[in-house]
Amino acid sequence: MYKRSLKAPLRFKSSFFLFGPRGTGKTFWTKINFPNALFFDLLSMDTYLEFLQNPSSLAEKIPKGFDDWIVIDEIQKIPDLLNEVHRLIESHGYRFILTGSSARSLRRKGVNLLAGRAHSYKMFPLTACELGSDFDLNKSILIGNLPAVQENKDAALEYLRSYIGTYLREEVLQEGLTRNITSFARFLEVASFSQGSILNVSEVARECKIERKVVENYFTILEDLLIATRLPVFTKKAKRKTVVHPKFYYFDAGVYQSIRPKGPLDTPELIGGTAVETLVYQELCAVNEYERLDFKIYFWRTVDQQEVDFILYGERGLIAIEVKSGKTIHPSNLTSLRLFKEEYPIAKLFVFYGGKEPIYRDDITILPLETVLPNLPAFLKKHSVK
Repeated sequence: MYKRSLKAPLRFKSSFFLFGPRGTGKTFWTKINFPNALFFDLLSMDTYLEFLQNPSSLAEKIPKGFDDWIVIDEIQKIPDLLNEVHRLIESHGYRFILTGSSARSLRRKGVNLLAGRAHSYKMFPLTACELGSDFDLNKSILIGNLPAVQENKDAALEYLRSYIGTYLREEVLQEGLTRNITSFARFLEVASFSQGSILNVSEVARECKIERKVVENYFTILEDLLIATRLPVFTKKAKRKTVVHPKFYYFDAGVYQSIRPKGPLDTPELIGGTAVETLVYQELCAVNEYERLDFKIYFWRTVDQQEVDFILYGERGLIAIEVKSGKTIHPSNLTSLRLFKEEYPIAKLFVFYGGKEPIYRDDITILPLETVLPNLPAFLKKHSVK
């Protein structure tokens, strides 16, 4: 059991959504922080069927004068239930916590009904800071940081093998997001070769032998299910010509490792290096959300292939981070950061690497992954303007 860093929802008394991929700990966090809440789990078939047939029955299940929180877990299962939630907020002043592992149905069927009446927050896999003394860089790279994986490392690989299967069965298939589950399963594997790389949808479509528009829809499904994102390129006031296509990431290093096919031509260094970058990305996303830093996260890449892995941009400043899994840093590893500095002189430059000691080279600070990740909240705050 790990103490989570998500604190913002606890500061307010208004209803809120809590989104996050399945297995990130939304339900557990809710029960720990709101022990007296009235709880409705839409993964329970009886509860699901009752509310599906009669959403208005929700009001009948709330005791008269109830003044604590009301939790509806996996609200995306019945989007129409939001109409009743909206009515009860307006007529009775009830406070709702609405958790979800998919934004697709809500976006299509009425989430805007609660605009202005419900904040929105996100839950991510465990961070190195949350893991504390249990954080093991090599294990996080291999198995990721989903709570079930970290709390039972012996069963981690088995859990990860079933993880995507659960999504395929419970989300994609049951909600009818695609009719051809076999093609979608093949797509998941092919997409894993794009992890941390410039996304070429046409190339993925050719490899899958599926129409491009279908593959584009598949990528949208992954984003809607919150298990993948497309990272945009940083182009603000660019002088050098940059690429236009985003990079692709599954949300967790362990999930990526479990999906990525492996064979004699797939070197551990290649897959492991991508997993390190994935781990840093998920840490940046989580800390940025939990600490309410309001950075927008990008990458930077010129048409002549000079690239910086992550760019954090916002009112707090401009931070450029290059990720290297190796234990040594060569001058050539810093070329892209120096070019970025020429383009954006206000940028603060960092390398996160697999070595043991900090290194300082002119205006570039090189920090060990195993020490900077557990201290990432303090690091980002220290190097922010505010």
